[in-house]
Amino acid sequence: METALILPPEFWHDGSVWIAESAPSDEGRALAEFARHELQMQDACFFQTSGTEGTRKWVGLTKEALLISARAVNGHFNITACDHWLLALPIHHVGGFGVLARSFVCGSRVTELLGKWNATVFVQKCDEVGATLASLVPTQVFDLVAAKLAAPKSMRAVLVGGGALNGELEAAARQLGWPIHRTYGMTETASGVAAQRVAGADMEVLPIWQVSTNAEGLLRVRGEALAKGYAVCTAGVWRWEPIPVEGLLTRDRVEVLENAAGSRCLRFVGREVGIVKILGELVALGPIQERIDALRLKFGLFADAVVCDVPDARKEHALVLVVSHMKDEDAARLQHELNQTLRPLEHIDRLQSVPAIPRSELGKVRLAELRAML
Repeated sequence: METALILPPEFWHDGSVWIAESAPSDEGRALAEFARHELQMQDACFFQTSGTEGTRKWVGLTKEALLISARAVNGHFNITACDHWLLALPIHHVGGFGVLARSFVCGSRVTELLGKWNATVFVQKCDEVGATLASLVPTQVFDLVAAKLAAPKSMRAVLVGGGALNGELEAAARQLGWPIHRTYGMTETASGVAAQRVAGADMEVLPIWQVSTNAEGLLRVRGEALAKGYAVCTAGVWRWEPIPVEGLLTRDRVEVLENAAGSRCLRFVGREVGIVKILGELVALGPIQERIDALRLKFGLFADAVVCDVPDARKEHALVLVVSHMKDEDAARLQHELNQTLRPLEHIDRLQSVPAIPRSELGKVRLAELRAML
C-alpha cells in the first residue's frame, strides 16, 4: 500500500479527536467523549504510553504538536518530498504515526509494510519500492542482523528508537550497510527529542526542545511539541493529569553535553526503573541486557533472552535469565559466559524457560507480566 498519507489530509484540519488504537474499543470511545465534552479538546490525538511499568495512561497530544515534531525531524535528517518511507511500525504508536506526520508536512511518499513483521519481507519491500527511510525499534534491527540481511542501496537513514540500542548490535548492523541513527524520544514528546547525525556521535537535541537534568540526573524536557497531559481511567471514571508548565520530568538518566559544533547533545545513562537493589547496592539492568544481546550475537543464539529481577528474601532482589525457545545447553552457556563478564553482585542466579517472553508491539519487555510468570 503506497500513499502520501494513510490518514486523510482532512484529519489535520477538521477539529477531530483521534484515539490511537489497533481496533476501536469501548475504552477508546469513552475517552473520546471525555476529551470532547469534559476537557473541551479539539485537534487532539491520544496514544497509550508504551512503557513497561506502572498504570496504563493515555497521552494527550495536539495535532500541532505532532506537526512541530515532524518538521523538526525532517529538518534534522533533510527529509524532503524526494524521500520514500517504508512504514514498519504500527500507526497507533507515536513512532509509526510520526512517519505519517513527517510525510504530510513535506510530501514524501509512504509504503506501509502490511502483515506481521518479517525481516526478509521488509528488505524485499525496501528493494521493491526504493525506500530511502525507515523507523525501527532495536528488536527489528536484531532480526535484520540475525538473518544477515544487507541494507538495500536505496536506504539512506534508519531511525532507531523505542529502546536502548546495544553497541555491538549497532556495529553489526552497520557492517551490513544499514545507515543506523540512534534516536531518543517518547510518546509525550510526539516522537523524537534527540537523534544522531552521524555514526558514533552523541544524539543532538532537536531545536524545538529545552532540556535539563535535576539533582539525580533525570532528564526534564519542555517545548511546544510536549503533550498536554494524561487521561487515566480508574473504575470507569476518567480523570485528567496535566503535565506541569515547567516540563516533563522523565525517568531517564542522561548527560546534557555540547559538541564541537556547539549543539546540545544527550548521552543516555540509564533508566530509573531499570535499577534494582541487591544486598544493599544498586544494580542497573540495562547494561546486563546489553551484554546478553551482545553474547547472543557472538554465539549466534537468536532465541529470545532477557534479564528480569524477582524478589528474594535474603538479597532483596535476585536476577533471572529468562529464555524462550532456546536449547538447554545454549541457555546454560549464555548464563555462564554472562556471569564471567559481570560483577559477583550482578551474577545471574538461575535460568527460567518460558513459552514466550511478553513484549509490546514495539518489542519492549512487559516486565510486570514477566515477573508474574516467574
